[in-house]
Amino acid sequence: MKFSDSFLDEVRARLPVSQVVSRRVQLKRAGREWKGLSPFNKEKTPSFTVNDQKGFYHCFSSGRHGDIFRFVMETEGLSFPEAVERLAGEAGVPMPKPDPQYERTVKERLGLMDALEAAAAFFERALQSGTGRDALAYAEGRGLSRETIREFRIGCAPGMRDTLKNALLQKGFTEAQLLDAGLIVKPDNGRPSYDRFRDRLTIPILDMKSRVIAFGARALGPDAQPKYLNSPETQLFDKGSMVFNFARARQSAFDKGELIVVEGYMDVIALHQAGFKNVVATLGTAFTARQMELLWQLAPEPVICFDGDRAGEAAAARAVDRMLPVLREGHSFRFAFLPQGQDPDDFVRGAGPSAFSAYLKNAMPLIDMVWRREMAAGAIDTPERRAAFEARLETLLTDIENTRVREHYRREIKNRLFELWRPQMPRTRSGGKGRTSKPVRREALPPPTDYGFGTILTLAMVNHPWLLDHFAEEIASVEVRDKKLAALLGAARRAIFDDPAMSREALLGDLREGPHGPLLDRLFWESPFTRLAFLRPEAPRDEVIDQFTDVIYRWRALPTLTREIAESAESIAEMSEAEFERFAALQQEVAGVGLQHETDDAPMRDAKQRLQDTLARLKNEPPSRGRRRENRR
Repeated sequence: MKFSDSFLDEVRARLPVSQVVSRRVQLKRAGREWKGLSPFNKEKTPSFTVNDQKGFYHCFSSGRHGDIFRFVMETEGLSFPEAVERLAGEAGVPMPKPDPQYERTVKERLGLMDALEAAAAFFERALQSGTGRDALAYAEGRGLSRETIREFRIGCAPGMRDTLKNALLQKGFTEAQLLDAGLIVKPDNGRPSYDRFRDRLTIPILDMKSRVIAFGARALGPDAQPKYLNSPETQLFDKGSMVFNFARARQSAFDKGELIVVEGYMDVIALHQAGFKNVVATLGTAFTARQMELLWQLAPEPVICFDGDRAGEAAAARAVDRMLPVLREGHSFRFAFLPQGQDPDDFVRGAGPSAFSAYLKNAMPLIDMVWRREMAAGAIDTPERRAAFEARLETLLTDIENTRVREHYRREIKNRLFELWRPQMPRTRSGGKGRTSKPVRREALPPPTDYGFGTILTLAMVNHPWLLDHFAEEIASVEVRDKKLAALLGAARRAIFDDPAMSREALLGDLREGPHGPLLDRLFWESPFTRLAFLRPEAPRDEVIDQFTDVIYRWRALPTLTREIAESAESIAEMSEAEFERFAALQQEVAGVGLQHETDDAPMRDAKQRLQDTLARLKNEPPSRGRRRENRR
């Protein structure tokens, strides 16, 4: 329905912006404006302002701006007509009367909704009768409780040809209404119409006001096709403009600021029962612009959770192309992939809600998904292939319509390409009889922390179990502070010790069957270090040994060298010539190590800070000795 400007202005005039906003934001007067903490971002200093005279709010932290209608839409997930209806009621402004054609359309739609509601009640009763014995057993076999079955109004469509049709005709609905609602099918050969859903578990699909507008149905027979069947497109139901469970998930998604998106309605129901109330599904359709807008109404960065198989990976790859054009400031998507062969329903029942939450927390940003997909698209070992790789990325960037987002993506891709192509200078390692290591291409990876180093060590051992025979002492002496990662590393080490001839496949099988399986799968799917060339199972043996030795050396050397420099910080001004030469050499060696070591040692951090302060002070002093040092450098 279209609203006139005069009607909307009347609602705005009767409801000050501060009155509407204050329901969600604690405001304080600041001159002619009001200020408060942003409802869109977590912050400690107020950056959210409201101006009643001008009739708008502005959030400096997120860039969001609008009037009372926009605020209600962005904080409660309402559509524009819903927001207008809500605020007009609060302001006491009567809604405009629709034209006669609109009234006829509304009446027709209400008649279809009445038919669908009657069908939902019929299916619910059938589930609790003898007819629904198999359907109820299937639902309970999937782990659904009686409470969940009632909440989602799960039912059963009997296997007979026209049971639902006859029941609804007796209630006064016409055959034309049942056809328009998608409940029955009319054959082209002139034979009588029949029920669309037969011998299936039924799940009502609701609109934003929790009204039944369609059904999803799961076949009960093992050979029935298709296994899942949705209602057809109708006046009420457009798959590309709907997401399943939107109405139930709305409040929870707003309260948490998070939204989970899965592929099927059974996954939604299982996760909802496990405590994840902020979950929706896309009804098996590819992501459309309308669906993405609906998801963004609930959360700025929904997590798309795909099954851990090739189909899930392919679906994610396809989704990327649809997401890039519509990106805008503060709105994107993240991706979480479950272990191989599991969907959210399987995973949450087997591993539990906490394990599923861990996967969601480690979901990768959209930019990482783009990079990962294009890196996997083909080899980049020749100039021509590298050029093609860059061309593919540039083509993707041109699809982003928002200029600001496109430029930030371009900068990020440029930085990653720089790190990817930049060679690492060769150096001679001690103990190598003067042998110089081959130049190694450094990839765009975050610097290893203690957890990151433990991840590299674990992935190296799992993909190359024979490494333990070469580096048993070094691996045994490594201490990983994260308890779960340390337990996984210890389990892998013990398994290889017990069977020195163990293959990668056997080790993977043993670890995945044990308690460390979820963590191992998460490392393989989500750790950025999996892109290190020597960690790949097919990497040449000599290269694995060479680069693994390099990783061990770097991790061992950096803390010692940094500590030695830090301890010399306060006496740098009184050093002799020989001592200063040693100090400069240590600085150069630390710079060459190339890995950032993060420490929890507070005295160490203080020493580093003293070193930085001293060097800054010396730069501002003009003694001749400082000039001699500069010449030596």
